[in-house]
Amino acid sequence: MSTSTAAKDKNIKLIVENRKARHDYSIEDTLEAGIELRGSEVKSLRKGDANLKDSYVVIANGEAYLQNAHISVYKASSYLNHEPERRRKLLLNRTELARLERALDEKGYSCVPLKIYFKGGWAKIEIALAKGKKAADKRESIKSRDVNRELSQAKRKAR
Repeated sequence: MSTSTAAKDKNIKLIVENRKARHDYSIEDTLEAGIELRGSEVKSLRKGDANLKDSYVVIANGEAYLQNAHISVYKASSYLNHEPERRRKLLLNRTELARLERALDEKGYSCVPLKIYFKGGWAKIEIALAKGKKAADKRESIKSRDVNRELSQAKRKAR
């Protein structure tokens, strides 16, 4: 599994990132998957018209699907447009799908999308296996982030 695949590779164009997921969940593992899209969805993604807020991944009939992800209607398209929040199939191999399914059967685990990007011309999605944070955990992560920010500012001033 790769962590933050989109940041490492040069030929990647980031479309949308789900920052709320990192706040609401503690990320256990990430994987990259392809997305089955229609033509108008690809054009809309290239414009950057997408939103991953409140979206999640479900497994049904041995396939993984992206649920509630909003990809806006492409205005220049005619009658062949798509539904903005339709269910989209994720392209994973059998071993990745089986491992994801086993983990989701455990109590407390969820599968959330982190980012959508183009990699070498293909639309990809980074999904994460995550556990939900409690309110105290969220406060603790905010506190540690603030302390780290203050430390880095103090180091910059010391230079």
